[in-house]
Formats: sequence, C-alpha cells, structure tokens
Amino acid sequence: MKLALALAAALAVPAVARAADAPAAPPTAKPAPAKPASPADTEKTLYGLGVAVSNNLEVFALSAAELDTVLRGLRDGWAGKPKTQVDANLQQALNDLARARAPKAAEKASAREKEQGVVYLAKATKEKGARKSPSGAVVISEKDGTGPSPTAADKVKVNYTGTLVSGRVFDSSQNRGPVEFPLSGVIKCWNEGLQMMKVGGKAKIVCPSEIAYGPGGTNGIPGNAVLTFEVELLDVVK
Repeated sequence: MKLALALAAALAVPAVARAADAPAAPPTAKPAPAKPASPADTEKTLYGLGVAVSNNLEVFALSAAELDTVLRGLRDGWAGKPKTQVDANLQQALNDLARARAPKAAEKASAREKEQGVVYLAKATKEKGARKSPSGAVVISEKDGTGPSPTAADKVKVNYTGTLVSGRVFDSSQNRGPVEFPLSGVIKCWNEGLQMMKVGGKAKIVCPSEIAYGPGGTNGIPGNAVLTFEVELLDVVK
C-alpha cells in the first residue's frame, strides 16, 4: 500500500481550484465571485479533512497511544519541524507495518460493522413501507414501478449505489452507466430484493451481512457489513 499516495489522493486539491492549472477564460466571461464560507462551513470542511485522514489510517489498527504519536507527527509536520522525513526507507516501513496490521484492522472493522449493523437493520425495518424478502432483505420503495417484476431466472438492467452503514460508498454505477446481470449470479439479497421491485421503480435494499458478503467481506467491504443499495430497476432484459 502506498500510504503517501493514498493520503495525497484523499487530501488533494481539485485541479479546478488551482488557478495555475485552469484554462484561460474567454474574454467575455466574468467569473462568479467566490462566496465566502461561513465559520460553520469551514469547521465542517476541516472536520471532514480529519475524517479523510482517519479513513487512510484504518489499515494500521492504531491504539489510542499510537494515535497520539501520529498526531504528534502531524503537529510537528504542520509546524515545519518534523523529526523524521518521509523518504523511501520510511515509506517501506509504513508499507510493512500496514501489511502486518492488516489482519487486525480487518478484525476491528468486522466487529464494528457487526455492532452497528444490528442497530441499522432494526431502524430500516421500521421505515415506512419497508418489506422483507424471505431471507431478510429489507426493501423500501422510493418510487413504485409500473412494469413487470423480474424472476430469479431473469437478467436485469439497473443503476445502483452501494453504501456501508457509515454512509461510505463502496460501489456505484452512476459514473459508469447502467449495468446488466443475471439475478442468478448476484448475492442473495439482490436476487430476492429485485424480485420485489417492478421496472421503472426505485428502492433502497438493505442487506443483512448473512445474505451479502458474510464475515469474510470482499474488496472494499468489511466482514459482517450490512449493505444498503439505492437501486433503479430499468429493465428486464430478454
């Protein structure tokens, strides 16, 4: 894992905000004046900066004492007086530590997802209009469709966004465009949940871990994670 690159990606300033990289405006264009951020907005943004950094620290499974050491390094770096430089040797040490801590970090994330998932599922089942599939998927309609419902043997076309209990997006078709797949080839939660929808409909499908990716998780999804998919059923593909 390239920690330095990961942190840079999380904290990078968008190119549109860097005047040196922006193309020249047409002579007639008048850029809109920047709206000054309120103190509350700035505080919220800076808090988000802290969250972005913490997301990149999860792999290290830090103890409270170790976090204090990291914060000391952050303060020293901010003051321009770091006691250690991020050179090739330190980068290698960070990578080695991340690999060594990965199993512990995964265990910690799995325990957190399991604990939070119980509360999240209970809340989802109480939402207005919530229905349960035979295996426990919670389907909450956001827009009722008027077309046919797919069967377990059908192929469907959908747009979707998947999130963890924390709200973090782990997958989405929004930037890639609609996707097609047979219901027989997806997790049980999707198989059952989509059969409870009609073409043209939109729904939130909440998946208990047992009918999603279970205690082992998968790429980008911790073990025991309760997943939420915002799904738009576009078509049953023949």
